[in-house]
Amino acid sequence: MDFQTAYRELYPALHRFALRLSGDPDVADDVVQEAFTRLIDQDLPLEEARPWLFVVVGNLFRDRVRNRERRARLLAAWPPVPETPEAPDVSVERAERVARVRQALDELSDRDRRMLLMREEGFRYKEIAEALGVNPSSVGALVARALKRFVRAYGTLDEADDSSR
Repeated sequence: MDFQTAYRELYPALHRFALRLSGDPDVADDVVQEAFTRLIDQDLPLEEARPWLFVVVGNLFRDRVRNRERRARLLAAWPPVPETPEAPDVSVERAERVARVRQALDELSDRDRRMLLMREEGFRYKEIAEALGVNPSSVGALVARALKRFVRAYGTLDEADDSSR
């Protein structure tokens, strides 16, 4: 099947169908586009592609409705709590602390910095070893040393900050 021919011949009717299901032109566009994207992976003759696309559009629309309903139930059960703005002094202190952490990280070697950041993101030692090209059994010791160097660099910044006051 020629995809462009299928698109040209089937798009108008498929889009009308999706628009009637959703009542929203943007949703219809999205659903039809997703259906045609899925058609690319199929090896169907044009006469089989037509009913297949209509089924896919119907399923995609049904899934959207289910997701919207699920989201509404979750939001009703746990409504988002609006954030109260931080007090200016708290915001300034946080920005200063972030700047010191970034400066301390910049003083580390690239490997130490990446290792600590990957550990902070929850990577397992095996994953860190693969990403950095080190022996998995040595990652624990390397992370501990990198953490000591970070603490030392951060402490030096704190001392310099205290002496400038």
